[in-house]
Amino acid sequence: MTRFTRRSVLSATTVALGALAGCAGGGSESAETETAGTETATPLPGQPLSTPVAGDPEADVTVAVYEDYACPHCATYSESVYPKVREDYLTDGTIRYEFHDFPVPVDKNASWQAASAARAVQDNVGDEAFFTYSERLFANQNQLGPDTYADLTEGIDIDGEMVRAAATGELYRPTISGDREAGIDRGVQGTPAVYVNDERVEWSEIAYEPVRSAIEAARSDG
Repeated sequence: MTRFTRRSVLSATTVALGALAGCAGGGSESAETETAGTETATPLPGQPLSTPVAGDPEADVTVAVYEDYACPHCATYSESVYPKVREDYLTDGTIRYEFHDFPVPVDKNASWQAASAARAVQDNVGDEAFFTYSERLFANQNQLGPDTYADLTEGIDIDGEMVRAAATGELYRPTISGDREAGIDRGVQGTPAVYVNDERVEWSEIAYEPVRSAIEAARSDG
């Protein structure tokens, strides 16, 4: 049985992009992934998948977050910021919260495969299960790999071996690549990147207050 533990920090390039702290990225996918060493399988039916959404889909305030499952700064965001956003704004449906894939990639295999595992959960069980599974991926970031992708489905109504196969075969790469390219078009240069009603949250360290302030400002404008 998998023990969900706080992840150890991975080694990764950290840069300041303007006032944004995180993992650097933003180049074209072809340049970033030629050496991935993974043969992309035929995507599953239903491609492309929609954006995973939590909260109220019709809310006036939209928070869009771009993340890489192998990025240690994204794990910090997932463990210290997202739970507060969920408690303060998602439980009562104050905001629309979107998750967007943006494999930098920090790890040429895990960044893409973990995203495919999460998308398999979304495709088969729905958005709520997707967010649960995503949190587990970040909490177990130092163990990302085929066995972990299967084990983290415990308690979720999906076959772990199917998720493992979706991950290792990168079956959802078209959806993930599309998300990444859309992020680049939006100006995303690293992870985690947070936008509140299309305005990027600027920060020097990953913390809740800049996100909270941006949400409150957007609510006041509305």
